[in-house]
Amino acid sequence: RRISPIQDAYIEEYLREKKLNLTATTDPREAYQQTDFVVVAVPTNYDSTRNFFDTSSVEQAVETVLSICPNAVIVIKSTVPVGYTASLRQRYPQAKIMFSPEFLRESKALYDNLYPSRIIVGSEPDLSSEAEKFADILQDAALKEDVPILLMGSTEAEAVKLFANTYLALRVSFFNELDTYAE
Repeated sequence: RRISPIQDAYIEEYLREKKLNLTATTDPREAYQQTDFVVVAVPTNYDSTRNFFDTSSVEQAVETVLSICPNAVIVIKSTVPVGYTASLRQRYPQAKIMFSPEFLRESKALYDNLYPSRIIVGSEPDLSSEAEKFADILQDAALKEDVPILLMGSTEAEAVKLFANTYLALRVSFFNELDTYAE
């Protein structure tokens, strides 16, 4: 119905005004059956008392994709602990799994995907051609020209995401403290 399930003015405008070739489904078989890449972007809430990311939704998505389309390249976009993608590849050695972090601001998800500061795809050497192809897909989808593309190992890409999130949290804390002091 072209109604965004999340609150983001840019997404709402795109759905309302742009001619888009989108199909929505809740049927995994229909979604995964004839695909080259599957992007897994599911919640991975962090439990600070247990110092633990709940990655069960990622694992469930990976298992579902593998049961329907075992040759698809699975690209994890969810925030996961450093080393997680490598551990998934050990658990599912037949799977083609990569990690590609996204750097999104609150209520700016579509804008930040259309005008990314950089594109990072983390994979192991056996998936280097798939990593390049996925990076090209992201570049082609972006409206910003000449976005820097960085190809690296999946663990390194996960660390980049961790450090970017940590830096963002540090900035927020700093400005909150500055605001409290100013008041």
